[in-house]
Amino acid sequence: MSSSLDLKQDAAVQTFDVDAVRAQFPILSREVDGKPLVYLDNAATTQKPQCVIDALVDYYTTCNSNVHRGAHQLADEATTRFEGARDQVADFINAATRNEVIWTGGTTESINIVANGLAQMLKPTDEVVVTQMEHHANIVTWQQACKRSGASLKVAPINDAGELDVAAFEALMNANTRFVAMPQVSNALGTINPLEQLIPMAKAVGAWVLIDGAQGIAHGPVDVQALDCDFYAFSGHKLFGPTGIGVLWGREELLAEWPVWQTGGEMISEVTYEDAKWNHLPYRLEAGTPNIAGVIGLGEAIRWFSSLDMEGVKAHEAALMARATELAEAFEGLTIIGRAKNKTGVLSFVMEEGHPADIGFLLDRQGIAIRTGHHCAEPLMGRLGVPGTARASFSIYNTLEEVDALFEGLKKVKMMLA
Repeated sequence: MSSSLDLKQDAAVQTFDVDAVRAQFPILSREVDGKPLVYLDNAATTQKPQCVIDALVDYYTTCNSNVHRGAHQLADEATTRFEGARDQVADFINAATRNEVIWTGGTTESINIVANGLAQMLKPTDEVVVTQMEHHANIVTWQQACKRSGASLKVAPINDAGELDVAAFEALMNANTRFVAMPQVSNALGTINPLEQLIPMAKAVGAWVLIDGAQGIAHGPVDVQALDCDFYAFSGHKLFGPTGIGVLWGREELLAEWPVWQTGGEMISEVTYEDAKWNHLPYRLEAGTPNIAGVIGLGEAIRWFSSLDMEGVKAHEAALMARATELAEAFEGLTIIGRAKNKTGVLSFVMEEGHPADIGFLLDRQGIAIRTGHHCAEPLMGRLGVPGTARASFSIYNTLEEVDALFEGLKKVKMMLA
């Protein structure tokens, strides 16, 4: 008998119009080698709806200008759009104030801003904790900060299913734990971390917490105040927006005193040959001419995404993962890598018949785009005992028919590699 939750999810799937969503993405109508494109590389980057493309073109064709400094109408229009996008981000993630939203080049730069400042504060007795499932951007930054300061980097282990060992994580928390960095969602496995459990554990010992939201931001609303983290980082291109633009959110009281990352331009309030004074938030951490078009495009992407029925989005993505998992489990010679009970959007796997790179190449010849390799998570692959995986990652515009096409494609790959 179906539960009331199952019935609710079924109803949400039925009301979610994936065809209407797909129609807004022009790239999805193209072909690859004469075959319809099946785009399953969304963990690397999402495609862009026409409204985001239009927003970029409109900026460059109607009000291309620098922001804040101009004394003319084009500059005023550009600044209004630019700062309006900051308000959209603040609302989208429920920031306490717009001053907590810092524009960056992406998640990697956001993390580096925090790590650069932290390196100046760490002592040799301090410890920084990451997890075994991190993207390189959330390992190497803290690794280098610890090397510069003499602090220690600790790694919270995962189990064979690709889930964080919560008890082991808690055991790492102690009076020396200064900082904890972890992903909301694993890019390589799709594991959703139980942040509602983990963040309080870190806060209980007085540690600051940064959440890498690169993979989590496109799977539903984020409330940074409810999470009670100290920093949250994400990239626009994982959220149907342009590349080269990202966000660092941080608590206002922390960002107001955080060591500056770059100097020059917008982040300065006063300069002499002897010294300089920094601007107030958010500008003190935004040096130089920003990616204005990218900011405007990200604002439009958030407006578009926020207009969707989020219950329908979640139910549709859950249906995609359920179908993919069912077909993968029935596929002889295929092994799923990452069997977390709570996961989203990612199916990583290996096959007996071929190297992941061969699988990706042969699927591409059929118009099916996936990712192969270690997914910038090489230590994680070592923990799981594989050199890399083939990774199909799903988004709101993918269909159940595309999931079926993936496995029909894999049948051909298996025959070719046998």
